[in-house]
Amino acid sequence: MAAIEVHNLSKCYGGVRALDSVSFAVERGELFGLIGPDGAGKTTLFRLLATLLNADEGVATVDGFDIKSDYRAIRSRVGYMPGRFSLYPDLSVEENLRFFAALFGVTIEESYDLIAPIYKQIEPFRTRRAGKLSGGMKQKLALSCALIHRPSVLFLDEPTTGVDAVSRSEFWDMLAGLKKRGITILVSTPYMDEASRCDRIALCNEGHILGIDTPEGIVRGFDKKLYGIGAKNMYALLERARRADGVEDCYPFGEKHHLVADEGFDKGRFKALLSDVEGLEIVEAEPTIEDMFIKLMKR
Repeated sequence: MAAIEVHNLSKCYGGVRALDSVSFAVERGELFGLIGPDGAGKTTLFRLLATLLNADEGVATVDGFDIKSDYRAIRSRVGYMPGRFSLYPDLSVEENLRFFAALFGVTIEESYDLIAPIYKQIEPFRTRRAGKLSGGMKQKLALSCALIHRPSVLFLDEPTTGVDAVSRSEFWDMLAGLKKRGITILVSTPYMDEASRCDRIALCNEGHILGIDTPEGIVRGFDKKLYGIGAKNMYALLERARRADGVEDCYPFGEKHHLVADEGFDKGRFKALLSDVEGLEIVEAEPTIEDMFIKLMKR
């Protein structure tokens, strides 16, 4: 049995359908990512699986327990780190950790071997109030509190949002270590570059799952020729490229635009058509998860 099984799960807020018949499964010991922008339904999904909300339709199990009828069993088996820092800002680092340990009837000492790789980085500041910590330190404290009772499943809702690049990388290294301990991890992120750190990912948008595969499998699904184009006036280039023959799509992508070519695209003809564009560049580009996400969104 999978660690997490979701079948046709739906949730509405008034007239807004936040989740629309979502189905997927996460295997035991897997690091599974939910990738998508704000409003994709990721947080609603976490709250349903953590038994903080009731679904309108569908069923789901976590560690073999039903999210509706077995909510007490689920809460004792999962660790949940919400998107916003939700610890007590007026308590110290150590006081927060001892408080959450007490809620689950354990001690810091009992679980220290599990949290040590994370907690040791903030332990020198154990007397500092949590509200005075940096973003990266708050992140490590929240993760330590989520792990203090040795959960079998860990829910992490956009844990690296608003955190510097170094702390983001360190956090994903920590997740890799937890995965080696056999913990099943469901993590959401709006950052496409973090998707490659997952075993499998689900691309999410507006309450739907657009596709599920390994990061490499997602990229292999991009079956069109892709080019990176640039010029001195990038906005004018974007407008003209979109009107050119053989161009299926064109969108901003970092320092260049990405041009998706259809079967009728000819590179030489495209350059000739835009020969008056100052500083025109066009080079072949490798597709990324973000390119595939944009393609699936426009279906």
